[in-house]
Amino acid sequence: MDYGIPCLLAAGLNGFWTVILIIAAVLFVGVGVIVVAVYWNLWFQAYMSRANISLLSLIGMTFRQVDAKTIVRGKIMSIQAGIGSEKETRITTERLEAHYLAGGSVPNVITALIASHRADIDLDFDRAAAIDLAGRDVLEAVQTSVYPKVIDCPDPKKSHRTTLSAIAKNGVELKVRARVTVRTNISRLIGGATEETIIARVGEGIITSIGSSETHLVVMENPESISRAVLSRGLDAQTAFEIVSIDIADIDVGENIGARLQADQAEADTRVAQARAEERRAMAMAREQEMKATVARNRAKVVLAEAEVPMAMAAAFREGNLEAAPSRGGK
Repeated sequence: MDYGIPCLLAAGLNGFWTVILIIAAVLFVGVGVIVVAVYWNLWFQAYMSRANISLLSLIGMTFRQVDAKTIVRGKIMSIQAGIGSEKETRITTERLEAHYLAGGSVPNVITALIASHRADIDLDFDRAAAIDLAGRDVLEAVQTSVYPKVIDCPDPKKSHRTTLSAIAKNGVELKVRARVTVRTNISRLIGGATEETIIARVGEGIITSIGSSETHLVVMENPESISRAVLSRGLDAQTAFEIVSIDIADIDVGENIGARLQADQAEADTRVAQARAEERRAMAMAREQEMKATVARNRAKVVLAEAEVPMAMAAAFREGNLEAAPSRGGK
């Protein structure tokens, strides 16, 4: 029996599968080389830093369109800074990826957490991520909480006015420029009012305090009283900042508004009096004309009455009702 052909077929099949296995091995080795070339450096950095990021996680970040370098550096920074373990801080690889995919800034959040940890400020990852996603610069917020900043009232960058105008009870105008020192209140940063609200409230408080002063001299002698009065009102309520101090940087005397208003009022009263006098004069002239008309009417009545006397006498002669007067000598 001839076994040559089956042997040849078996040898051919074995050769085919051998080629397939060789190709698969080459592809596997090639993929492995590519993976090692791309991810080895990041994985080794994470491994040496005890960042607990697996090679599969790095590969999955590529498919999820996450910048692996950003995640690895953030994780390494949190571990090396001594913030705490992954269980304590809850800064896991998955949560960092989620924050990145949500549009947040992972470096800002990690840096803010490190700064708050060094400054002994109560700030966890959840709150920092929420502040970052809300559009606030969480790193700047922490820095401002550690190192307060000074804002001008009014702010010349946001308003065409450079001073606040306030009037004391004696009517004298005072032009004031204040400087407000604030620091961030992390607990009220989400939902709290911004710097514009602080500036508006401080300006309102300064104007009210000056307006309640008896004279402008009291304010000029003791500007600190205005600062203390404004600071005691709790103007930073429901805002993202805490007011540290309010300082009057400049104060100038303006116009005497009270005197000007009194002059304007006197002029207005004069015009009203003149108008009333003119009204009375016009009424007197009208009354005079009415009296003249009445006199003329009465004279016309007298003339008419005098004209009726001869007519009455003639009628009396005709009727014989009128007798001649007797002479003085006759009886």
